[in-house]
This record gives sequence, C-alpha cells and structure tokens, in this order.
Amino acid sequence: MASNGVGNGEFSFDNKGRTGLPKIQTQKTEENVVCHDDSATPVKAQTLDELHSLQKKKSAPTTPIKSPRVFGVAVSEEERQKQQLQSPLHKLLELYEQAIKYEKGSFITSSGALATLSGAKTGRSPRDKRVVRDETTEEDLWWGKGSPNIEMDEQTFLINRERAVDYLCSLEKVFVNDQFLNWDPNNRIKVRIVSARAYHSLFMHNMCIRPTPEELEDFGTPDFTIYNAGQFPCNRYTHYMTSSTSIDINLARREMVILGTQYAGEMKKGLFGVMHYLMPKRQILSLHSGCNMGKEGDVALFFGLSGTGKTTLSTDHNRYLIGDDEHCWSNHGVSNIEGGCYAKCIDLSREKEPDIWNAIKFGTVLENVVFEEHTREVDYTDKSVTENTRAAYPIEYIPNAKIPCVGPHPKNVILLACDAFGVLPPVSKLNLAQTMYHFISGYTALVAGTEDGIKEPTATFSACFGAAFIMLHPTKYAAMLAEKMQKHGATGWLVNTGWSGGSYGSGSRIKLAYTRRIIDAIHSGALLKAEYKKTEVFGLEIPTELEGVPSEILDPVNTWPDKKAHKDTLLKLGGLFRKNFEVFTNYKIGTDSKLTEEILAAGPNF
Repeated sequence: MASNGVGNGEFSFDNKGRTGLPKIQTQKTEENVVCHDDSATPVKAQTLDELHSLQKKKSAPTTPIKSPRVFGVAVSEEERQKQQLQSPLHKLLELYEQAIKYEKGSFITSSGALATLSGAKTGRSPRDKRVVRDETTEEDLWWGKGSPNIEMDEQTFLINRERAVDYLCSLEKVFVNDQFLNWDPNNRIKVRIVSARAYHSLFMHNMCIRPTPEELEDFGTPDFTIYNAGQFPCNRYTHYMTSSTSIDINLARREMVILGTQYAGEMKKGLFGVMHYLMPKRQILSLHSGCNMGKEGDVALFFGLSGTGKTTLSTDHNRYLIGDDEHCWSNHGVSNIEGGCYAKCIDLSREKEPDIWNAIKFGTVLENVVFEEHTREVDYTDKSVTENTRAAYPIEYIPNAKIPCVGPHPKNVILLACDAFGVLPPVSKLNLAQTMYHFISGYTALVAGTEDGIKEPTATFSACFGAAFIMLHPTKYAAMLAEKMQKHGATGWLVNTGWSGGSYGSGSRIKLAYTRRIIDAIHSGALLKAEYKKTEVFGLEIPTELEGVPSEILDPVNTWPDKKAHKDTLLKLGGLFRKNFEVFTNYKIGTDSKLTEEILAAGPNF
C-alpha cells in the first residue's frame, strides 16, 4: 500500500461483503449513545443526533448566489498556484468528499472551510495519556509528583496497539499521512499518521509540514508512527485503563496509539510531547511558544498561558510570523515544528483577528463550531457544542508568515502573565536565574466566579508554559534556555498583561495600547537603554520611564490607593509562587545543586 497526494493516502481493504463491525461496548448503554467523556465536562448531547442538532442553527432558506469562487473563496492565480504546490486541490477535495459522505456532522461552511464534530471529547484527555516506562525512559523522563507523565508497561501498550491496528484493518478505508515535523532540514522528523477519519487526515495535513512529491517518493521509514483508532474504545478492564479512552506513547518503539477519542488535538500535542523528548537529546530546546521576526532579522519568543495575549502580541503586521505554538532552538537558530496553526475560534471576529478570520477558507478544518443551517455562516459566539472551538489551517494561509518557518537566534524571550492580583509590573527585565525561575513557574492568574457572585483571582502555574506536554524535568528545559540565551545574547522579559491599581474588581486591566508599546520597545531595543530600579519581594528590575506609557503604572505600588493592601497582596502572590515551586526544589542539575540554588534564590524573597 502506498500513499498518494502530499502524504494523505486513502487505503481500501477487500471487505466488500462486510456489513460493518459488531458494536463493541465497554459498559451497558442505550443504542446510539455518545461515549462519556471521563476527563472533561461532557457535551450536552446524549445522542449523536442531538449533537448534530446543536451544530446547525435553524434559519430561513435563501437562494444561493452563483459565483466563480471555489466554495465561496476568491483566490488570485498566484495564491492558487502556491496553495496547490503545498496542498494539491484534488487531495483536499477528496478528503472533503470522504468526510461529508461518510462522517456524520461534516459540512462545508460559507467560507469554504470543513466543519466537523470531534464527538463526545471536545478537548484533550490528559488523565488518559500514558507513556511506557521502560529502560529507555526510566532515567530520562520526569516521573512522580507534578509530572504529566503517567506510566504504563509495554505489555499493556502492545494490547492497546493490537486493538487499534485490528480495528483500522477492519475498515474499508483508512487514511495515511506521511509528513515532517521541524522546518530545520538538519533536524526534521518523519511522521506517519494512520487514522480512521478523513477529518483527522485533513487536520494533520494542515498541522504538519507537507512534503513535496519528490520528498514523498523518497520518504522511506518514518521516525514515528501514530495509530489513531478514533471512537473505537480501549478495553476498560485492561491494566492501567481508567476509562474507554487511552492515548499511549512508546518512545522505544517510536509509536503512539489513540483509542476512545476523536479529538484531533491529541495527535498534534502527542507529537509535540515526542519532540520534547527527541530534540533535547540532540541539544535542541523544544519550546511551547509563539515566535516572530522583525524586518532586520531580530527574533522574539513569546511564552504565555491561555488569556495572556500570546496570540495577539505575537501577531504583528510589522513582523514576520515564524509560528504560533511550537518551536525548536538549535545551534542554527529557531524553527517552527509545525506546518500549520491551531487557533481558538470562540468569539472570533474579523475586526479583532483579521488574519485568523481570513485563514478560515477552503482547506481549513473547523472543529465543533455552530453554523446557520441554510446560509452555512458560522456563529463563533455560540458555545452549544463546546467553548473549545478550533480552526486548523496551513501556515501559508497567514499573509505575513515566513516560509520556510525558520529564523536566527532569538534576541528577546518574553514571558507573558495576566496577573489578576495586580501586583506584577507591566514589564520587568529578568536576569538568567530569574528567567529560569519564571519559565519553570509558568504563571498566570485567572478570574474564577463562585455561586454567590464573588470573584477573586486564582493563580495558575504550568511548568515551562506547557506542563502537559513536557517529558523531561522542567529544570532541564530551563537550564537549556538559559544556556542558549547566554550564548547568543538574548534578554529575558516578564510582561504583565493583567491588572493595575488593584486586583480584579478594584483595579483595571492594563491597556492593550500600553502593552503593545512595551513590546515594540523590547523589539527595537529602546527598553534596554532605560533606567531601572528594583521592586520588593520579587526583586524585579523595572524601567522608571518609557515613551508612550504613563510612568506611574510602571511600578504597581504607585497605582494602588491602599498601600497596605498592595503589600499584603504582593506577599500573598509571593507565597503562591513559593508553594508551587516546592515540587521542583529537590531536583539537582549536574553533580551539585549550585544551579538549582541560583534558580531558587531568583524567586520571591521575604
């Protein structure tokens, strides 16, 4: 069997006499029931038909307007040729056709994008993701308290692998993608994804790097393989299984198995985890970050959890986009791991995010969105299926994307935090030890609502700004980051996009215009020339003035009317940082604990 197109192969099996697989259940259920999501809030629908009814909004039928566009998308001849070079139209049409014909819940929207449903799972299932613990991983991987790596043995992996492969072989058609990870030609990884759904094939076609026909011809043996059985469940009575879902990684065999979930993000993030293991072995740092480059070749990395403004601030029409989510930093510079973008769609608007809006066209996959039944216009504000609506599209769909997605060594490393406590400065210059400390902490503060209406900030920490995907101990990645920053002269910055003048409820959100001015000053180098002073507790270096930003907000204490409340809140946040860091304090880098001690000393001091 051989794949065709640009790595999206459709395979047929001689099962013409089959009437379909017998229904396999892991527990007694009624007919046509959606598999329960054990790790996330279950969808509202109880049956597949109910789920589909949520997807389509009732509307009055209209007479379609004839247009020379392809599925409503007008493209220039130059753009058409460019897209066809990367994504042959016939292959996209074939995957569209297969999805619409055989996968209930797949429709073409008014923009030309393919709208699909991921079933009961509309997000990742971290509690069902496991890694084989063997001689290969025993010493290398981070295990135990705080680690995202849940262990399993090889025998259990092989049982699940056989179950997935048997299911895939029983189907009349499966889809195979042969593609690359990492735009750095010296360190790219060959991946093969075998899946049951056309939607999954199109998704990975967009998210990975698409080979040329010549590269596909000489693809050879993949470095890593995914067997995605989609909705087909694992056997809940198998050792280690806690639900009908299981995402299993075997690093020795270089394989991943997916059972009991159709959420496509499991493939994307599963491979990201693999890169977090493979790249450091080559002395290459893998990073969960955005990345852009100025006209003069100055590169900036952006780290930040959800709601910190990472996407907004890294998307800059005056700079080239290298990538929005996953990168590597090698001895040659930075490179994007992926060939596409996976953007959140909730409340998406043309005015706020024009690049993402315009990228949602023919070839793009829209997950779990709601649209008008007749007009096929997507309502991005509708959360009927889930709040985690997503769009997956090739990075070429972004007009200022830098192709190939590589750049020189970063000049600035920007850590973003939305501090709802209102005590972190709008911008701080970090030394190497502080950069490691705040990188390991991965802090932001969300605003949580309670039943009685009282709202207060809730601190959130995610090691390396992506704890769910890292394989090694966070301190190892932090040490690699500091080493590369020191070697190539990069500066670390902590930027607060949250509150000033008080915590949430009493203070106010720092204006986006001020934050943009800060980011611009970082890019231009102007902020390096400012005068600095040190803050209490966190010991952060903050500028005394910056053109375009009111001087009084640069030091949070100035904006708080109640100075005692400011000090109490600052100490409270410092305590939360300390408590979170306790899980990392016993880890030693190298033969002594000198570096570990330096990192600890860079934290809050009181």
